[in-house]
Amino acid sequence: MITPAGLALAFDGITVRYPSRASAALSDVSLIAHPGRITAVVGPNGSGKSSLVRTLLRRVPLEAGRICLGGSDIAPLDSRALAQCIAIVPQREEPVMPLSVHEFVMLGRHPRRGAFGAPSANDQQQVERALARAGIADAMGRMTDSLSGGEWQRVRIARALAQETPVLVLDEPTTFLDIAHEMAVFELVDALAREGRTVLLVSHQLNLVARFADHIVLLHEGRVAAAGTTDDVMRGDVLETVYDWPLVVTRDPAVGAPSLLPLRSRGARGRSG
Repeated sequence: MITPAGLALAFDGITVRYPSRASAALSDVSLIAHPGRITAVVGPNGSGKSSLVRTLLRRVPLEAGRICLGGSDIAPLDSRALAQCIAIVPQREEPVMPLSVHEFVMLGRHPRRGAFGAPSANDQQQVERALARAGIADAMGRMTDSLSGGEWQRVRIARALAQETPVLVLDEPTTFLDIAHEMAVFELVDALAREGRTVLLVSHQLNLVARFADHIVLLHEGRVAAAGTTDDVMRGDVLETVYDWPLVVTRDPAVGAPSLLPLRSRGARGRSG
């Protein structure tokens, strides 16, 4: 039995292999996301970051290992029970047909509603609150196919918030967002973690991750290349090897966090004239 609060999300030695591919997308990967903390998963394209999320969505089976919530294997849980514990914002998603933003975010209440009947006053309240927290309340009456990429991303985050789950998993949540909204999403995720939620964040934004994450897991070719605090992972020798690009790690002058600075390729020449 999985209790509804204070849940740690753990991937225990998982291996994932897609059909017709010789190499595994994930090989013996273990990590744990704790309540009250942001655990970030980073790495180059193809490193296996999104495969972690797909295993939670049950779009790809585990070849080995297990995923646990609060120490219990999630395998026996049906989709409804799992959705009461984990809200997931996948990297890519399009509704089959256009819905109003209100209707779309209300889908997040489905795991907590009966099979029949109109949404309750509490459902309505949670949808409005989620839209407000995601900074997209003014779009409530619009249709999903009228949204910009950034607006659509925030509406999807609002739907996850409406689920009221103790665990939140976000795969590249700042895609299509400008700087202000990108920062607003990271600030929101930080606030949610400080409220006690377990947050697992998949992101390419290494410098923002370094400012906000409590624990970072760096993946490379389906394996954990490094894990630990920001200072443990944001090291020039580690990142340069994984990303196969010359770089230096400095300190963010505003907050003192490590900051990644990519360099020109070694063969590049400066402009003349």
